[in-house]
Amino acid sequence: MSHPQLIFADNNATTPVAPEVAAAMQPYFGPEFFNPSSMYEPALKVAGALKAARKTVAEFLGGAEPSEVLFTSCATESNNTAIFGAAAANPARKHILTSAVEHPAVLEVCREMQRRGYELTILPVDRQGQIATADYVRALRPDTLLVSLMHANNETGVVWPVGEWARIAKETDAGIVFHTDATQTAGKLPIDLAGELKHVDLLSFSGHKMHAPKGVGALFIRRGTRLRPYLLGGHQESGRRGGTENVPYIVGLAQACELAKEHAADMGRIGKLRDWLEGEILRTVPHVEVNGRGVERTPNTLNMACHFIEGESILYELNGYGICASTGSACSSGSLEPSHVLRAMNVPFTAMHGSVRLSFSAYTTEAEVRRIAEVFPKVVANLRNMSPYWDQKRNQPRENA
Repeated sequence: MSHPQLIFADNNATTPVAPEVAAAMQPYFGPEFFNPSSMYEPALKVAGALKAARKTVAEFLGGAEPSEVLFTSCATESNNTAIFGAAAANPARKHILTSAVEHPAVLEVCREMQRRGYELTILPVDRQGQIATADYVRALRPDTLLVSLMHANNETGVVWPVGEWARIAKETDAGIVFHTDATQTAGKLPIDLAGELKHVDLLSFSGHKMHAPKGVGALFIRRGTRLRPYLLGGHQESGRRGGTENVPYIVGLAQACELAKEHAADMGRIGKLRDWLEGEILRTVPHVEVNGRGVERTPNTLNMACHFIEGESILYELNGYGICASTGSACSSGSLEPSHVLRAMNVPFTAMHGSVRLSFSAYTTEAEVRRIAEVFPKVVANLRNMSPYWDQKRNQPRENA
């Protein structure tokens, strides 16, 4: 599932397309190329594949109905559709509630709504990346239009009780629309829209985080939720999204959902490997903090803040060993600013630029994780030996650092 010379530990950014997914897509690039909206027999077969894919994705979401699944190009489009669509359908309400650590695909859309005249409340988080439920409850208002809070954070993996928060929103006011970005939990944790998440109205996720290709995602829209279309055009997707459906990629997404169910047990194995690696790094590398440690996290994610060195330097050195990692969100790469997530979590200044995120998949092997445990302390030690803020003899920060 990865380049033979690479250890790929950046699966929160993207994942390799599974061979089974590529195989399922292939016919729709060739003999089954037809437009599913056409009426002749070969096209009806393609429409049947689209219908079957919708049913598979609905089942993956834990009790959703096929009619509640809207196919999109990615989670960013799903999030935009959820927020802009809910606002357009509920014009009397003008208050939006979100968090300081959302992915930019949510946070920037909410800020755009603020520029358009909506009132925006951004909830803070504590050092573990958690929101106090009391703060959330106090922030709900009679004119709240939408709550958008992620299921799990893409940088730290911290999981939130969105099922409970959605219930609170509905008990406060049934007219509040509750949206969650589940991009980092789909395929890693169970999604149960008929059970734990039964009060969630809108749920977004993306295919390329779970071994489907880039360019396909979905938005769950619970029956009865008022939502205006975001992309206008033809009558595809039951009139909810204009544009001919991307059948090969949708079929690929459905196959990835099937694989995720098969690989559910692997997440327990990955969680144990992550915990072992975390313990080894904390044991062998001084002055490292694990962001989100001690609270529930997705089992594949380890985010560390290394004091007195730059995260980009760590990534460069890891790359020399064939290890692919990141400093946070891939959508923020190239920025010299520290992560907005770590800033919101009040990570110490001396560590904020030294964050590294390792994220695994069901295909990650024990040998790969052990190799990371071997290499990471060497990389940090070498970089600190070059740092003017580090006392090499005492293996600790200089007193004036």
